[in-house]
Amino acid sequence: MIALATSLSRAADITPAQLISRHLDSIGSPEARNVKSRVVQGLATYRIYSGGSGAIDGKAVFATEGRKSNFLFKINTNGYRGEQFICSGDKTSIAGTYSDKTRSELGDFLLSQDIMLRESLIGGVLSSGWPLLNVEEHKAHVHFEGSKKVSGRELLVLRYRPSRGTDLDIAMYFDPQTYQHVLTTYKASQQTGLGEGELATARKLPTRYEIEERFSDFKTTDGLTLPSHYELRFTVEQETGFTKSVAWEVRTSSVMNNLSIDPRSFEVK
Repeated sequence: MIALATSLSRAADITPAQLISRHLDSIGSPEARNVKSRVVQGLATYRIYSGGSGAIDGKAVFATEGRKSNFLFKINTNGYRGEQFICSGDKTSIAGTYSDKTRSELGDFLLSQDIMLRESLIGGVLSSGWPLLNVEEHKAHVHFEGSKKVSGRELLVLRYRPSRGTDLDIAMYFDPQTYQHVLTTYKASQQTGLGEGELATARKLPTRYEIEERFSDFKTTDGLTLPSHYELRFTVEQETGFTKSVAWEVRTSSVMNNLSIDPRSFEVK
């Protein structure tokens, strides 16, 4: 407890640049971090926490090359086959993975807020294009907000704002002792009922969206310390009060760096 308090006290005085520098050191040396591409494979479990129930196992494959990415979460069911998010660098594509070719609510949200993919935020340090590897190139605005308790755990908070305008609230969280990135949250809200009159619209609650990415169980491969456990949880709170919360939990089985990836993997259809 004393060690943690000391760590938090010291961390309160650091600048955003110092926090990012220590975070990068937690990943590996500059030489080890000089990765052009990465392919991550693992077992995945799709879970429904609210708005239904159940869990089904599948697989996940993440391929990244700079700002290009292809995230695949796959399960075998009749109605829903998983998710696939592709970014060519500037353009994005979200697959329709229901049996009628429509997208999930998560897919629709990512398409409407595709800055998460275009900024290489999704996947955290598992992505070779993780923006904190080169904040200047991304021209992002970062602001250190001290520490915050999350699920009973004190973490350091870095607010991230892309140079391109977005109404997303993006916060990154770091372990105060290791400076490993352990959580990113993305939050947005949307007021519906436009055209119904100001009073009627004002009485309606906004629809709230949130994505949480959690990273844990860090392991070292090729001189890089990366999380082997990853969870992407999506929650939508509708104006009616109905809440749906689903998650993809991934345990990586292999991490391969500097592979030659077929350019067609990043083609936006």
